[in-house]
Amino acid sequence: MRLVAAAGLMAGAAGMAQAESSFQSGTGSLTATVAAQCMMSTAANDLNFGTVPTSAGTVTGSTAFGVTCTNGTPYYIGLLPSNGNTAGAGVMTSVANAATNTDQVPYQLRSTSGTSGTIWGNTATSTSVGNGVAGTGTGSAASYNIYGTAAVANYTPDSYQDQVVINVNY
Repeated sequence: MRLVAAAGLMAGAAGMAQAESSFQSGTGSLTATVAAQCMMSTAANDLNFGTVPTSAGTVTGSTAFGVTCTNGTPYYIGLLPSNGNTAGAGVMTSVANAATNTDQVPYQLRSTSGTSGTIWGNTATSTSVGNGVAGTGTGSAASYNIYGTAAVANYTPDSYQDQVVINVNY
């Protein structure tokens, strides 16, 4: 802050006196707290195994999503099928005929591709990766692929579906 003293002008027989000013300064602090934060920056599209003949054996599919976290924030991502299986093993049920079609098509979520890719489950916490996937925030979006495998056996012809929750722990 700057303080200026008011000065008056005086005229005298000897001339004009010069105005005086004074300057005082101090210090202050500015503070800010940046909190760790993560958000889904890109939602996952459906992981679609497509139209599958019952003789296909095991089928695979994939989708992707994005996560944005503050710079330097460690995070761990878990995937939880609707049946609550923390090992990423879910089941798809009939979309249109649930009352008459009780078939459940099993699937496995994975963090790497292929039928023997790394299992992706939901034992990740805010301090441990568990069977999830780890990342560190950069302030920009990071993309993650979800792979799925499903053993197709002799199931009733129908459309099958399940919901998976993506948990970002930080």
